[in-house]
Amino acid sequence: MSKDLVCITCPLGCRLSVELGADGEIAVAGNRCPRGAVYAREEFFSPKRVVTASARAAFADISTKAADGSQDLGRSLGERSSGAIGASIRRVPVRSTAPFPKELVADLLREIYALTVGIPVKSGAILISNALGTGIDVIATRTVR
Repeated sequence: MSKDLVCITCPLGCRLSVELGADGEIAVAGNRCPRGAVYAREEFFSPKRVVTASARAAFADISTKAADGSQDLGRSLGERSSGAIGASIRRVPVRSTAPFPKELVADLLREIYALTVGIPVKSGAILISNALGTGIDVIATRTVR
């Protein structure tokens, strides 16, 4: 069994050729640095990816009603144009804290897209702890107020 890869561990972008031998060991060709062989081994046996996505934001409603019942005295926080950070953000950017097993990425994305993040949220806040039992967390990558 063989596989062709492009190494992404350094700027060289070596084209790797990986061959699985009968003894279960792999032979890597084309790498110009030792990191290429390590990358090829991991990518061949257990590929992983850092997952980035965005989750729904739940803004508090600060709108008010006029005495006659009309609704136009205030706006919801998400529509406010005061210049505050996150004032027009409807989604919160998130990422995994470590590379995630590639075969579980679709399941993790479903979990992220089902998530609703209460605002305010600080960058680095853990939104999903131990995602899918992997020991990897999902964190917010931006402070949204």
